[in-house]
Parts: sequence; C-alpha cells; structure tokens
Amino acid sequence: MSHQQHPIGSGFSASSTIDDVLAGVELSGKNVIVTGGHSGLGLVITRALASAGASVTVGSRDPERAEAAVAGIPRVEVSQLDLLDPASIDAFSQRWLDTGRPLHILINNAGYPAPADITRDARGFEVQFATNHLGHFQLTRALFPALQSAQGARVVNTTSGAQRGSDVLWDDPHFDEHDYDPGLAYAQSKTANVLFSVELDRRWRDNGIRAFAAHPGVIASTALNSSVGEDVQREMGLIDDKGNQIIDPERGKKTAEQGAATIAFGATSPLLDGMGGLYLNNSDVSQLNDDQPPVTADEIPADVVSHSIDPDSARRLWKLSEQLLDAEA
Repeated sequence: MSHQQHPIGSGFSASSTIDDVLAGVELSGKNVIVTGGHSGLGLVITRALASAGASVTVGSRDPERAEAAVAGIPRVEVSQLDLLDPASIDAFSQRWLDTGRPLHILINNAGYPAPADITRDARGFEVQFATNHLGHFQLTRALFPALQSAQGARVVNTTSGAQRGSDVLWDDPHFDEHDYDPGLAYAQSKTANVLFSVELDRRWRDNGIRAFAAHPGVIASTALNSSVGEDVQREMGLIDDKGNQIIDPERGKKTAEQGAATIAFGATSPLLDGMGGLYLNNSDVSQLNDDQPPVTADEIPADVVSHSIDPDSARRLWKLSEQLLDAEA
C-alpha cells in the first residue's frame, strides 16, 4: 500500500505546545468551527486560534455553559450542536451556511466519554460511535459548501492512539449482537475518525479540502479521561498517589497545551500544504507501525496502524455511514 504516512521532520516534538506550533501563524480573516470548543482540549484550541486572529464558532450541546467558558475570548461565538441529534446537526450547519461565510478550518473535536454500560441514542446507535464518528460525519458533509468556498480548507478529526486497538466492528458496530466492551467501542470510534479522514481527503481534495486525524496524547485532565475515576487513572499512570497529574510527553502523557499542539498543527501548519489523509502525532506525521508494544502505565505507544489508514476500509466506512444515516432519515 503506497502512502505518505511517515514523519516529515516538522521540527516539533512531543513536548511542543500549541503556542509553539502557532508561532508566526496568522489566522486573521479565517473562520473556524471547533466542536466541543468550550472545555478541555477544545477550549485550549479555541483560545489559541482566536489569539492567532481566527474567528471561532464553538459547537456545544449546552450553549449556556459554553458561553460562560469562552466569555472574554475575542472573535468567539457559540452555536447549539448536539452530535447525537441529526436535526440539531442540520440546524447548526444551516445556520452557518445561511451566513454565507467560507469555512477555512473544521475541527471535529467533541467526544463522548466511554460509559461503563451500553448506552444508545434515540436511533439505537452506540453513543461513542454515534458521537465521535457519525455525528461528525453528518456535520462535515453538511458543511461541504462552506468548506469548498474557502478555496483551501482543512478538516481535523481528533482521534486517539486507541485506534490501534480495533478495526471498525463492521458486522456489529453498535454491539447489537455481542457483549458491550467500552474500550473496544472507543477504539473502533477512534479508528473511524482516521478512516473518515482518509476517505474525506480522497473525495474532496480536488475541491481544495484536505483532512487529517490528530492524536493529542493522553491528558488526564480532559473529561474523557477524568470520567474513569482516580483508581483507573492511577493504574494508567496518569496521576500519582496524591492525585497529581503525571506529565511525561515522550511517553504520551501530556498537558492540554501539548495535546492541542498536534490538532493545531493539522489545522494550520504550512508544512502540511499539499498533503492530507494522514494520522498526526507529536505535531508531525506519524510513522506507520504495526509492531508496537502493549500499552502500560509506563508507555503509551500511539503510532498509526495499517487498519486505520486502509483505503478500502475508508471507502467501506463512508458507505456504511451513509447507509446508517439514510436509514434513520
């Protein structure tokens, strides 16, 4: 399989922060959407992109909470968006399209914390796959006209090194037939983020739209990780015995500012001009590595694996996603 999935020597590292990546980047006149851009990584990204001159729209299920979180940040607005509600996604997209503004950067960042027990949305879809992938799939397709009108747009899907843990569960993505496993559900949703990026880039690059999947590292302070509780975080080596966050970026344990760097790299770096359909890690293009050690408390390997960038699987996922959404339309 021919691919561009190898480091390009960006000059950044696991320790680089979002301020490092954005140094010298001018975003005045650029329009950005960040889903979940009011908390955790999303808030760090919103604040940094706005500081670089961008106008940022935060998509949030709870606009009142989001408004409070982004208060005082210039050029930031909030718009209601529930990624588990197709009508809400359509309404959000239509509000944007009605403004006539081009969309230069779309950051599909929002995620659903892994529930211990199977949880389904109103359609019967498993909520991690529905939120992390299908909601963003619907949103991105709806915003195509605005992305195209930017005449040079990027879509960044926040993924995870967990993609290495599972391919898409093609015959049972919603755990209708098999016992639910929260870790497996999360892993397949993160693989879906990468495959979506691969196929989106293939389909839309001739329209000036490039796509990337960005792994931010593991950040104990985010809602996705803090939801598992301190005992599990301690076992994962994310916090010490006193509950303090362990920062060790070379081993995948990062601050929010370090994690956000890779997302901002995908969204803005001129080093990626002419490229797309790639998985990013440590503010560079990841190497392809199917021979990684298991995750331990001391080491969190997160290179991309073959099943996450397979072009045939990427096409298959796009078709499956269309079928799932069309069936519930």
